[in-house]
Amino acid sequence: MKVKGLLKGAAICAFASTLVACGNGGGSASKGAVEIEYFSQKAEMQSTLKDIIKDFEKANPDIKVKLTSVPDAGKVLKTRMANNEDPDVINVYPQNMDFQEWAKDGQFLELDNKSGLENLKDGAAKTYAINDKIYSLPLTANAYGVYYNKDKFKELGIEVPKTFDEFKALVDIINKDGKAAPFALSLNDPWSLNGYHQLAWATNAGGYDGAEEKLIRSGKGAIKADDAVTEKVNQALELLHGNGQKGYEGAKYTDTVAKFAKGEALMMPQGTWAAPVINQQKPDFEVGMFAFPGQKEGEELTVGAADLALSISKDSKHPKEAKKFLDYMSSKKAIQKYYNVDGSPTSVKDVDTEGKFKETEGVTKYAFSDKHIVWLQKEWQSEEEFWNITVKNIKNPSAAELAKGLNKFFDSMKK
Repeated sequence: MKVKGLLKGAAICAFASTLVACGNGGGSASKGAVEIEYFSQKAEMQSTLKDIIKDFEKANPDIKVKLTSVPDAGKVLKTRMANNEDPDVINVYPQNMDFQEWAKDGQFLELDNKSGLENLKDGAAKTYAINDKIYSLPLTANAYGVYYNKDKFKELGIEVPKTFDEFKALVDIINKDGKAAPFALSLNDPWSLNGYHQLAWATNAGGYDGAEEKLIRSGKGAIKADDAVTEKVNQALELLHGNGQKGYEGAKYTDTVAKFAKGEALMMPQGTWAAPVINQQKPDFEVGMFAFPGQKEGEELTVGAADLALSISKDSKHPKEAKKFLDYMSSKKAIQKYYNVDGSPTSVKDVDTEGKFKETEGVTKYAFSDKHIVWLQKEWQSEEEFWNITVKNIKNPSAAELAKGLNKFFDSMKK
């Protein structure tokens, strides 16, 4: 059965009303110009993307690019793909199961050098190949870790933790000082702590494969509450319990970033995508970032994957123009402008990154290394309920409830 046939019916009306209310791309193309739609999932980079699009349109007056950026972009995209409303150019994450299914289902064009592949570092695109065919142009990668207030750490005599025990100890020091919360947390945006939970599994289970063996590759009901790894993961979630800023259980992502930038919390588990948002707040302290510490020194990890990654719909009426846009988006000129704001590690050749975004160096130094594992949901059929389990167990830590919730979630994916 075609993937596109799965979400027909009422979803069409929901999609239509959402897009009318929230779409904010350009208008209709000027006379004689071809218009292609670029569906973005990078809301925080919308202003920069508009600038890049203007540059492209200036160089290619016969092509107009309509930028679409909507709330709940992932859900909207799934609805559009299911209802044959594919955008021409799509920012879709190739590590996710939905991309893999769409690619296998023939919903993307296979990319070639005319699509910008030759602008990337060797092997960057092959990482996400499906059946040895490339359907995604991965231009940047994200990485998850913990932001921290360097000035306050220095004042309190705290160093970046090299082990999880040191991580717990510094939380005690911050609480004892009492002037700020240990963590800025946004439990009302469950996705924001997905990386923290995944890294808790990976650092305690021996990396990506070890975590997947415990979670998705094992048999039904195999996640046990009394297993040492489950217990350590629960301890990691428990470390956040009661240690967030005031009102953290109802806080949203943007509010939480603001709290951290104001110094109301000294650490914030989050991805590199938060760096430009933090910088926009103009904090009066130096910001740093560290990878998630393991049980022993040297076992720290970060998790991430392609972030700004572009694909072309097989049903695009303008594949030649879409490829030309991808080729431009992968140029040094375009990505330099993007990197100067976003700061995420990039696969594009010759982009000047030296001395920039020092606040995230503690994590980005691991990009494209064996300490930069791919998001675990690469092997999952969905991930949203994992986010909800994360939040539930931060609010009420329990190894038994954690195992119960995870077994229910993963068992539905297991044969």
